[in-house]
Amino acid sequence: MKKYHLPLGLIGLFVVLTGASWLGLFSDYIQTVLIYMGINVILTVSLNLVNGYMGEFSVGHAGFMAIGAYITSIITTRVIPHFVLGVPLIPTGLYPPEVGTWAEGPVVHLVFPVILLIGGLGAALAGLLVAVPSFKIRGDYLAIITLAFNYIVKSGFENTQALGGSRGLTSIPRITNVPWVFFWAAVSLWAIRNFIYSSYGRGVLAIREDEIAAQLMTVNTRRSKILAFCTSSFFAGIGGGLLAHLLLYINPSTFSIFKSTEVLVMVYLGGMSSVSGSLLGAIAYTGLVEVLRPLDLWKWVVIPLLLILLMLFRREGIYGGREFKFLLPKEEVRAYASASD
Repeated sequence: MKKYHLPLGLIGLFVVLTGASWLGLFSDYIQTVLIYMGINVILTVSLNLVNGYMGEFSVGHAGFMAIGAYITSIITTRVIPHFVLGVPLIPTGLYPPEVGTWAEGPVVHLVFPVILLIGGLGAALAGLLVAVPSFKIRGDYLAIITLAFNYIVKSGFENTQALGGSRGLTSIPRITNVPWVFFWAAVSLWAIRNFIYSSYGRGVLAIREDEIAAQLMTVNTRRSKILAFCTSSFFAGIGGGLLAHLLLYINPSTFSIFKSTEVLVMVYLGGMSSVSGSLLGAIAYTGLVEVLRPLDLWKWVVIPLLLILLMLFRREGIYGGREFKFLLPKEEVRAYASASD
């Protein structure tokens, strides 16, 4: 796999936003909107890897989010407090108040990346289970499998009383902030961009065009599918963990089919097969929801109408099939420049 450096544009954006957050230049409301934008970028670019670049149709992204969110939340609300405060792993009642405030110290912020990685790896293992059926089916049939996976995960958490059942998990510490979210958003953009322009990514693109032809051209389609599904699921788990430690409370309904549909909308809004489109789609959708918030429930009438108009007059989305130069590897920029000449 080729090694591509992190784009300077992403580094600059991360530094500027992190510095502005630390200096208190943003209000709490603006910081919350920026956090949601960053989480949505992670979710959108990870789903676009499967739905856009590989040409499959997955509608169960919220299931992978749920796995990452529950794993990270269990670690921060039960595992670590068990060793630090002596709280039982399986509570018999409400947690003592200090469980929700133990994260005020700097230690948890140092171990938080490790916790997120564990949640992402758990979601990636679930992605492996979904990847196996994809060896023989595609399109609508895969959509049914991923939809069923989403319902299985949601129902499983609802019926597991040790994990809070339908009530969910509470006393989750507030760890997610602007620097952490934009760090992971930059990592997801960089990692998925590198994957796409690697030999494995080329195999994924070949699968989208014609899987049988790709096999005849010695592309290991099974390995490519496994890598794509696991990578997509991993970052969905990261996004779920960040969301859980922003909301401070999660339950199975947080990760319903509506959440999967919301991520799908951002993918198609920004444009398929485009990391830049995923970035724009997540930012545009999150900003649109906030701008139309005064309309209350009517915003869910206006937003679908805008999406219908977009699909009628610009089917490729805002930036489908194209990339910003700062997100392209240097080799690709030179290739585009020579082709234009």
